[in-house]
Amino acid sequence: MFFAGLFAMYFTIRAVDKGLGQHWPMAHLDLPLATTNTIVLLLSSVTCQLGVFAVERGQIRRTASIFNVAKWGLREWYVLSFLMGLYFVLGQGYEYLDLINKQHVTISATNYGSVFFLTTGFHGLHVSGGLVAFLFLLGRTFAAKKFTHEQQVSAIVVSYYWHFVDVVWIGLFTTIYLIH
Repeated sequence: MFFAGLFAMYFTIRAVDKGLGQHWPMAHLDLPLATTNTIVLLLSSVTCQLGVFAVERGQIRRTASIFNVAKWGLREWYVLSFLMGLYFVLGQGYEYLDLINKQHVTISATNYGSVFFLTTGFHGLHVSGGLVAFLFLLGRTFAAKKFTHEQQVSAIVVSYYWHFVDVVWIGLFTTIYLIH
C-alpha cells in the first residue's frame, strides 16, 4: 500500500506539472545505468531463488569448488544475491550524485525531484533492508550448530521479501525511466 501511495503521488504531480506546461521529466536520467541496475537486481532474484532451492534440499554450503556453481548452497547464492543488491544500491547512489551535483535536481528543488527521490529512495531503503536481512540470515547459518526448519523458513521469507522488492522496482523503472 505504501508503494501504491508513492505511485499515486508520482502520477498526480506529473499530471499537474504537465498541465502547467512544464517539461517532464525535469532531469536527464541515465537510462543505460538504470537498465544495467535493473538487470542486476532482477538477476539477484534468480540467484536468491537458487538459494531457496538449495535450502529446500538441505544444502547450506557448497559441496565442491567455489567455481562449481552447480554445487553451491544457500550461503553462496545468498552472498551473490547480496552483492548484486549492493551493486544496485551503489548504482542508484551514483545516479543520485549525478542528479544532485551536475543537474542540480534535489528533493526540494522541483516537484520532479521530490517524486523521483521519494519513490526511488524508499525503494532503495527497502533494498537496503533486504541486504541487512541477507546478512542476518547468513550470520545465522554460521552461528547455528544445526540448521533447523525454522531457519529454512526464514531463508524462504527473506526470498519473498527480495522478490517483492524486485517487483516494485519493475513498476518504478517502467514508470520513471520508460514511460515518463
